[in-house]
Amino acid sequence: MRSLYLALIALLFSLPAYALAPVQEVVSKDGIKAWLIEDHTNPIVALKFAFRGGSALDPVGKEGLARLASATMDEGSGDMDSQAFQAKLEDLSISLHFEAGMDSFGGSVTTLRENLKPATQMLRTALSTPRFDKEPVERISAQLLASLRQSEEDPNSVAARTLYKSIFGDHPYGRGSKGTIKGIQNITQQDLKNFAKTRLGKDNLVVGVSGDITSDELKNLLDDVFGPLPDKASPWKIAKAQPVFFKDLKVIDKPVPQSSILFAQKGIDRHDPDFYPAYVLNYILGGGGFSSRLTEEVREKRGLVYSVYSYLVNYDQANLWLAGAGTQNARVKETLDVIRHEWKKAATEGVSAQEVQDAKTYLTGSFALRFNSSDTIAAILVGMQKDKLPIDFLETRNKQVEAVSLEDVNRVAKSLLQPQNLSAIVVGQPEGL
Repeated sequence: MRSLYLALIALLFSLPAYALAPVQEVVSKDGIKAWLIEDHTNPIVALKFAFRGGSALDPVGKEGLARLASATMDEGSGDMDSQAFQAKLEDLSISLHFEAGMDSFGGSVTTLRENLKPATQMLRTALSTPRFDKEPVERISAQLLASLRQSEEDPNSVAARTLYKSIFGDHPYGRGSKGTIKGIQNITQQDLKNFAKTRLGKDNLVVGVSGDITSDELKNLLDDVFGPLPDKASPWKIAKAQPVFFKDLKVIDKPVPQSSILFAQKGIDRHDPDFYPAYVLNYILGGGGFSSRLTEEVREKRGLVYSVYSYLVNYDQANLWLAGAGTQNARVKETLDVIRHEWKKAATEGVSAQEVQDAKTYLTGSFALRFNSSDTIAAILVGMQKDKLPIDFLETRNKQVEAVSLEDVNRVAKSLLQPQNLSAIVVGQPEGL
């Protein structure tokens, strides 16, 4: 299975890569900056934006404010109510959305070039004069509340909430990013309006654009869309998190046939010199799908799970290394033991040169496949700015992966992997624990 998977990946990477124009930094007359990749092969323009500061800034008692704002800002603005606003988006085939994450609040608009002007006008009013009318706010609040109630019965969601609360405590990260039932019930129309007025400013804004637009056209667009925003947003920086990892297994009893397992340990900062060795190591350990050690040992050899995985998480004020799996209640203990064993084995015995080479081949080859549409390219440009990566990152990223050596990976495995501090949550009714 593993050799077949790698052969298919090699075949896929033999296809022509997506060619990108250089990233340009565009500065408008009013000083608003954006990163742009021009692509005039199709008459499509995608604009992605983010404001620093996300759900972690939600007031205590009103957890979910950023999420509710993101779900209602496109439900009417200016002189258009929700029905008129959504009907115009549909008539002009404009995609306009908002989203809230832990550390940022943002959105996107994707449109045919011929509809660029009305699309950006609608984005402008949605940002500067959102209506937050009673009917759409109540309707969407009800949807979010239903989703939260459903998540209380979902083992994966319960595991994630319990883990974050356990390791982050009273820090805002401990609350997660989706809000709470009580928090959303406490949010008023005035709270939403205050959010739009105070949290969205030019000083915490990053913008990425890709598609059929020139830099000169973008300069005018930036001022048109974001010009009405205040120069400064309310403070968005939060305190550094100090995650506390626990050694005792925590079991949350839930009457389900399959338990959800979630592991966590200390991660690595995105700008740490050892980030790329850790990135390669994660691919080998659990981030490489069918080619990862965890899949090979836990699924292929023992048939314990359908999926098992690991990944690095980078927040503005904390870094984690997570791993997870789901298995029958009767096989939880064995699954836990195998995952811990593989974590320890990688730390003490290291990995092989072939594993490092295979990981680097995949990670460099698959990178070009990310740039398959204007909206994903715009999102990548925003992500680069949020992570404070250099403007030439797209050109240098693969070189940084290729520079990782076997010695680098094994050194990082020994220093970073902490099997003794691998915190674990199990949600279900595991047997033998």
